[in-house]
Amino acid sequence: MNTKVINWIILIALALTWGSSFILMKRGMDVYSSEEVAALRIFIAFLFLSPLIFKHVKKSLLKHWKGFVGMGVLGNFIPAFLFTKAETGISSSLTGMLNSLTPLFTLLLGVLLFKSKTKWINVVGILIGFIGAIGLLLVGKSEDMNNNLLFGFYVVLATICYALSVNIIKKDLNEVNSVTATVWSMLFIGPFAGIYLFSFTDFTTKLSSNPMAYSSLGYIVILAVFGTALSVIIFNVLIRNTNALFASSVTYLIPIVALMWGILDGEDVQVLHFVWIVVILLGVYLVNKKAPFPNPSPNGEGLSS
Repeated sequence: MNTKVINWIILIALALTWGSSFILMKRGMDVYSSEEVAALRIFIAFLFLSPLIFKHVKKSLLKHWKGFVGMGVLGNFIPAFLFTKAETGISSSLTGMLNSLTPLFTLLLGVLLFKSKTKWINVVGILIGFIGAIGLLLVGKSEDMNNNLLFGFYVVLATICYALSVNIIKKDLNEVNSVTATVWSMLFIGPFAGIYLFSFTDFTTKLSSNPMAYSSLGYIVILAVFGTALSVIIFNVLIRNTNALFASSVTYLIPIVALMWGILDGEDVQVLHFVWIVVILLGVYLVNKKAPFPNPSPNGEGLSS
């Protein structure tokens, strides 16, 4: 098969996988609490990746432990709990659409905290993206807006965590293979998720008593294996086969997939949702765009071309 076709298949598969994560969380919460779904997602992903520990966990990599912890806690652990908590108050489709804020926060925090340089057009993209996010949260009946703002804030916090994780990876784990980094990060957070799950939740009781327990668990297994563990490896393959720009286009497809699942699941999806997600994606596009002409700033600091 043509390599270009394979790359497109991988891209679409990733978009379907990550875009479906939000409906899978929702189906998991048909039986389990938001905290149980999050802990299960992390723990199952850890178990799935554990055979790779023998190959990827080496003493020489311990010097990167802070980066691994940052990637694990900010890139996986905290967002897993924030996303499921958000879906107790807002739809899975809205959660998926708000997830597209990640590239905007990645650039913003990179500039503010990690001294990254950016371009004026990227800043415009950030502002447009945030306007789109506010618009999304204000769609619906007036009595729903407070709920949207409260639970939507959990998604915003999750995307901030993702953004911090991306910047930490870029700063501290640039020389580490992404599969190795994923295994290490799960090694740090997986056992804690398991301890929390079996010691502080009613997971085992629900598993033995609820007739829908195993079907909901099946959705969470799919979420953990494909949405958390394998997707990182596949994404790494896509970057290696193409380039970061092509691979990052998955960002545009994820909210569309989440939106389609929401429609199929009977969620309240309105025309304005489509309008505001287009605004956010326009912002994401500008965040990744090069400036058409150099910034005239004489000192070369801050905004640059």
